[in-house]
Amino acid sequence: MVNSNANALGIIFPNSYDSLVPELVGERLMASIPFASRYRMVDFVLSSMVNCGIDNISIIVRKNYHSLMDHLGSGREWDLTRKNGGLNIVPPFAEKTIKVYNGRVEALASVLDFLKDQKEKYVVMADANIAVNFDFKALIDAHVASGADVTVAYTEREIPSGLMESRTSSKDLYYTLTTEDGRVKKIYINSKEAGVQNLAMNIYVIDRELLIDQINTAYVRGYVYFERDILAPQLEKLNVQAYKYDGYLAYISDMKSYFDENMKLLKEENLDGLFAGNSIYTKIRDDNPTRYIAGAKAKNIMAADGCVIEGEVENSVLFRGVKIAKGAVVKNCVLMQDTVVEADAKLEHIITDKKVTITAGKEVKGTDTFPVYVAKHQVV
Repeated sequence: MVNSNANALGIIFPNSYDSLVPELVGERLMASIPFASRYRMVDFVLSSMVNCGIDNISIIVRKNYHSLMDHLGSGREWDLTRKNGGLNIVPPFAEKTIKVYNGRVEALASVLDFLKDQKEKYVVMADANIAVNFDFKALIDAHVASGADVTVAYTEREIPSGLMESRTSSKDLYYTLTTEDGRVKKIYINSKEAGVQNLAMNIYVIDRELLIDQINTAYVRGYVYFERDILAPQLEKLNVQAYKYDGYLAYISDMKSYFDENMKLLKEENLDGLFAGNSIYTKIRDDNPTRYIAGAKAKNIMAADGCVIEGEVENSVLFRGVKIAKGAVVKNCVLMQDTVVEADAKLEHIITDKKVTITAGKEVKGTDTFPVYVAKHQVV
C-alpha cells in the first residue's frame, strides 16, 4: 500500500443506483454486489482511495447494509484499522442527525458535524457502481494545480443503455458534461443523446470548508442532489474543472451490463486494465486453491479459491467455493459464491447468486442478450 498520506478524506455512497439491479440488491446494496470472481464492487473505489494515501474514509449507507458491514469488518484488509480516521461506516439512525437519505445533499447534511471536526483540506466523494483502478492522487493534484472549487472525473464513452432505459431515472440520475479548456460549462441530466459523451463518473474533489458551506445552504432550501441542485446552477459562480479518465472502467447499470462486465474480464487486456495497476484488496477467505479433478475440462475461465471442478467449464466466472460435478457443462456463466452444479446439469448464459443449487440433469439456458438470473439460496 502507498504510505504517503493525502490531505483528503474519502466519502463513499454505497447505495447509489441500487434500483438499476433490483434482483441483486434484495438483501444487499450496490457496493456489496460480488464482481470479478472474488471481489465486491466497493473494493475497487475503497482500494483506490487507500492506495493514494487516503486513510480516513466514511461510507454513508442507506439500507440493506448488513452484507457490506460483514464484508468490510473493521477495515483490516485495507489497512484502515486505526485510532484516528480509518474506516467509518455510517448507518441510518446511528445518531439523531443521521436519517435515511435520498440524495448526496441529505446524506452529507447528516454528517456535517463529523465533517466540521476533521482536519483534512479536501473531500473526495465517489459512488460504488463502477469497478475501476483509479488514481485519486492524480485527481487531487490536478484539482490543486487548477485552483478549482470542484473537480469532477469523467470518461468518454456512450451512455450505458441500462441508464437511458431505466424506469427509475427520476431517482438515480446520471450526468454528462460539456467542457471548455478543462472547465465544465454545462451539466446535462439524464441525457438521451446517442454517441460518445463526457459521462461523469460521480467522483468529485472539493474543499472541505466549501462543501460544508454548500451543504448547509442546500439542505435549508430542501435540495437533494449534489450535481443537479448545487453544481449545475452554479457553474458560472464556481470553478468546476473536469478531469478526464482514460483507464479501464466497468460500469454496472443493469443485469445485462453486470453479466457483460464480468465476462469482459475473461479477456487478458481487460483484466490487465483493471488489475495491473495498484492492488485491489478484499476480504480474505482462507480456502484451498481451485481443484481440477481428473477428467475436468476448463477453457477461458476466472475461478476464485475453493472451487472444485469435475465437469466442463468454458468462458465463465466462478466465485469462491463453486462446485461443478462430473458430467456437468457450464458455458458463458457467472456463478457466485458456493453455487453447486450437480452431475450432468447444463448451464448457459446463467447468473447464479450465492448458495444456489442446480440439481442433477437440469438444463438451464439464457441468451447473451438476456442472461437468466437465479436468486440466492434457490434450488433449481
